[in-house]
Order: sequence, then C-alpha cells, then structure tokens
Amino acid sequence: MEALTEAQQELYDWLVQYIREHQHSPSIRQMMHAMKLKSPAPVQSRLEHLRDKGYIEWTEGRARTIRILRGVPQGVPIKGAIAAGGLIEPFTDEMEQLDLSSLLIHPQYYALRVTGDSMIEALIADGDVVIMKPVPDSKAVRNGTIVAARVEGHGNTLKYFHREGSKVKLIPANQNYTPIEAHAGQVQVQGALVGVWRGYNATP
Repeated sequence: MEALTEAQQELYDWLVQYIREHQHSPSIRQMMHAMKLKSPAPVQSRLEHLRDKGYIEWTEGRARTIRILRGVPQGVPIKGAIAAGGLIEPFTDEMEQLDLSSLLIHPQYYALRVTGDSMIEALIADGDVVIMKPVPDSKAVRNGTIVAARVEGHGNTLKYFHREGSKVKLIPANQNYTPIEAHAGQVQVQGALVGVWRGYNATP
C-alpha cells in the first residue's frame, strides 16, 4: 500500500481507534475537532487520499459509513508453542495475532480484581483481573458458567453457577471452600466470565 503523509497517518490512526471503540464511524465535525482543524476541507482531502490509497472506503451520499479496509494489526503475536513439560522445537515465524480487543474495548464489558483463592483450580488466582460481560437475565445463565454474583447475606462472589429449580448453588474451584446455596431470588447474577488477565512481575 502507498505510504501516508504524517497528516494522513494521524487521521487514519484516529479513525481506526474510534471505529474500534464505538463500532461506527465519526462525523466530519468530530474529525475536525480531533485533528484540531477549523474547516472540513482538510479533513475531506485527507479522507479522499486515504480512500485513493486503499486504506478506507465509504458509501457515497451517506454519512458515517467510513470502513477501515486494512486496519493496523492489533494484539500480541503468537509465535508458536512452548512446552511446560519436555522440550519442543521453537517456531521462529510469526503465526498469528492474539487479538485482545474484543475483551478490552467492548462497550459493556467490565473488569473486577479477584481477592482470595476460592477459584484457584479454575486457574483464577488472588490478584488476577477477570473480564466480565453483564447478564441481563440470570435465567439465561447456563450451569457451569463462572459468574460474578451478589448473594443476600454473603456479598459479592466469583463462583461456578448451578441452578436446580428454585435453588442456586455457587460452587468454588477450591476444595477448601464450601458451596454457597441460596434461593434463586436471593442471588443476583451480575456478570459472566469472558477472560482473565494476569500480570507477572519477575523478581531477581
């Protein structure tokens, strides 16, 4: 693809980020504001150059229809596999991208920091950050789903969800803890697990 000028690159990068975050394209006025321009003409000129160079396209005569044709690669490169037991031959070529954007920028997702070790056997440890999606109706939650739930008399907890009739059991992933059992009306499922983030700081 043909290289971009600095001004074109600035607008393109901003468009990629905006569309990824909002799932729709911005208005000309929003682009003017973001680029600190007082007239729409420079924005329209940059957009036409981006289209001519194959970076974006839009539907003529319709507002907010800009589409990114070739986005900037996002995420962490997966460069093969590594054994946690014996040894395997390492890969040297980049195979694919681990795209975290679907977890990190979904407008409704939210994060919670885990305290305690009741889910350790589910590989969720104290200090981890869990990414949750809201659950509008707890009746739609499948048994076995890891959920964030509020239970009357117990507070908030992260557990496996299991429902039988009018009873709900919240099951830990640690044999040192006992399940929480309550009437379904006493349990408010606030979110379902979609991902886990764990930072690692090596110490010398």
